[in-house]
Amino acid sequence: MATAPYGVRLLVGAAVTAIEETRKLPQTILMYPMTLASQVAHLVMKMQQDVAVLVIKGDETLDSIFPPKDEQPEWATFDEDLTAGDAGDGAGDVIDLPVRDGERMTEGRFALFSEEPDKPNSTADGGAGSEAGPGAAEAPTIVADIDYESLTLAQLRARLTSLKISDLEALLAYEENTKARAPFQTLLANRITRASAK
Repeated sequence: MATAPYGVRLLVGAAVTAIEETRKLPQTILMYPMTLASQVAHLVMKMQQDVAVLVIKGDETLDSIFPPKDEQPEWATFDEDLTAGDAGDGAGDVIDLPVRDGERMTEGRFALFSEEPDKPNSTADGGAGSEAGPGAAEAPTIVADIDYESLTLAQLRARLTSLKISDLEALLAYEENTKARAPFQTLLANRITRASAK
């Protein structure tokens, strides 16, 4: 077959391409919104990356011109900041609790991690500490069994589930007759109520 002239071949190729594209048009129209959304998302991410790169370069330049000051707040103390005399052995150190009027604060949020010194509750009666009642003289056996005197509120809470109602009542009575710490009394009373309801 003889070769057609160049112009004819060009026109035939353009016509066939137009027909093929017309056949693909419904699919292209359906895919166009997704393609457009993908291109917009790609453009936005590229812009964000470019902005982040510019900010990092700006930070590096500012840090080289104005080096940051190594400031540490007065209240911030780290282990490496302590001298050998301040640090102690580090194992048995206790965090100092806030002090108000010369006494450690053992109420509220500090009660979980604190121990109050052993003293009867009736010191406000003018030194009638020896008349604190019969419970102060004799402690129930459960007090010694669980070492109640040395327990913090959190430690006591962990042990409550294993105690009988009679033990809980004895502990509550002992607490009321000795230190009368409100968080401990509330914890014991709530546990007695829950255990009795079962």
